[in-house]
Amino acid sequence: MPLMNFIKKEPISKGWSCDQKFCVTAQDNTKYLLRITPFEKSAERSDMFRMQQKVASLDIPMCRPVEMGECEDGVYILQTWIDGEDGEDVIPGLPDTKQYVYGLEAGRILCRIHSIPAPETQEDWEMRFSRKMNYKIKKYEECPIKYDNGQAFIDYINENRYLLKDRPQVFQHGDYHIGNMMIDRNGKLQIIDFDRYDFGDPWEEFNRIVWCAQKAPIFASGMVNGYFEGDVPLEFWKLLALYISSNTLSSLYWAIPFGQKEVDTMQNQAKEVLVWYDNMRSFVPTWYFRG
Repeated sequence: MPLMNFIKKEPISKGWSCDQKFCVTAQDNTKYLLRITPFEKSAERSDMFRMQQKVASLDIPMCRPVEMGECEDGVYILQTWIDGEDGEDVIPGLPDTKQYVYGLEAGRILCRIHSIPAPETQEDWEMRFSRKMNYKIKKYEECPIKYDNGQAFIDYINENRYLLKDRPQVFQHGDYHIGNMMIDRNGKLQIIDFDRYDFGDPWEEFNRIVWCAQKAPIFASGMVNGYFEGDVPLEFWKLLALYISSNTLSSLYWAIPFGQKEVDTMQNQAKEVLVWYDNMRSFVPTWYFRG
């Protein structure tokens, strides 16, 4: 579908991606999501498009890939348009039962996404993630700003590294949380923004559940229960606390270039995480319930 055939093009400003994003309307009045990546950052986009096709083949409710090509401003990807509202705006205001049902669905969808295996050439997970954690600890220790009791995260990481041994690896959405979900006009949960996809431990994918638990803890509980069909292994909670500790450490120095508001957001989030985990002395967060 040549880009010049669109009769309407509305910019979308939300999100952290370097892509230009638009809601475009074709001559037959069908809407699409158009993403344009600058040429210098477009090398991985063909892989992303191919992986999106693979995910869509599993009947995942998502922006489905339609077409990829080059245009004047870079490489473009055209996807189906989801007409609806942001999950983080809608779900927290729903009755508890409805929030929980959406959480169950989000967990079951994620389980299907994780059915796609990682390439056989993928580096051993323990080696890869240990290196990543070492880097995050170093960057945090060099950071001019610190968390209150941030050492609790470092201690938990160092005491529980052994949990990484022999972990499986699969395709990951890369940023799976309530902010990357929508509720469409039919009330169906939809998953968006696969552009940070990766391969790794499927349980690491839950490191963004912090955002869900802050917005809608009942939804977050449903997500865990839906993924495991109610039978959540104890090892999952221990590993999740490890992944959340690692992610929380890196969030602080990541936030600094974006200004004080983002720094404050991460400081407050770290305080909340430490409350959930009793300063990392517990590994099942206080927001979780079995349902």
